[in-house]
Amino acid sequence: MTAAAVEEQEPNAAPGLQPAPVAVVSGGSRGLGRVLVERLLAESWRVATFSRKENDFILATTQQYPDAFFWAPADLGDPQAMQQFGKAVGRRFGRCDLLVNNAGVLHQGLFLTTGNDRIETLIANNLTAPIQLTQACAKLMVRAGGGSIVNVSSINAIRGFRGVAVYAAAKAGLDGFSRSLARELGAFNIRVNSVIPGYFDSDMTAGVTDVNREKIQRRTPLGRLGTAQEVANSILFLASPDAKFVTGQALVIDGGITC
Repeated sequence: MTAAAVEEQEPNAAPGLQPAPVAVVSGGSRGLGRVLVERLLAESWRVATFSRKENDFILATTQQYPDAFFWAPADLGDPQAMQQFGKAVGRRFGRCDLLVNNAGVLHQGLFLTTGNDRIETLIANNLTAPIQLTQACAKLMVRAGGGSIVNVSSINAIRGFRGVAVYAAAKAGLDGFSRSLARELGAFNIRVNSVIPGYFDSDMTAGVTDVNREKIQRRTPLGRLGTAQEVANSILFLASPDAKFVTGQALVIDGGITC
């Protein structure tokens, strides 16, 4: 994938050259977020991300890409922190061309015994935070002349599973947010889409027992779990010029388990 063209040139860009586009990836310190950060940097994007704590990957990437990589600590559950991070990206890079709302929190437990604090946390992390971050980044995209937003949802939003009712509700809300926002932001040349991953190897599925993993693989027409790289492929496609006429859509990447 080549970097998307941008319409305005930054003041510090060399004459006649377009500045490298800027991607914001939430939760980029590990898992799918880390894969996206690595691949975007390798394709000459400038990348901003946040996580609650700095880790070895963040330290190494900051040293390797001192001018193209920006990390700041932020708590996904704090709406003000999302707005502040978006403003920090604007101060550092002056623009935002791609936002991937990747970070999320999964908790499995019976709905009837789920406490109010847990419900509020799941909604805040999986729905409110992406909305707040999107608002901050969309303002930068309007100033830049356009952009792309990709929200990472879940098959729980389209297929019922026991023990994840609140998480599913938040992810379904994120899909609805994507469709409505695509209508609203299309006039600004901003595309908004969702990807809906099935089961793939990640921190969220690390706790799946071997027995349940085998059951999932049997129920999946392709007979296996996906990979973070495969999910990243779909996200980067939606962010690329190859998808410049795609907006308001939800791309399911699940090996066929929901078909």
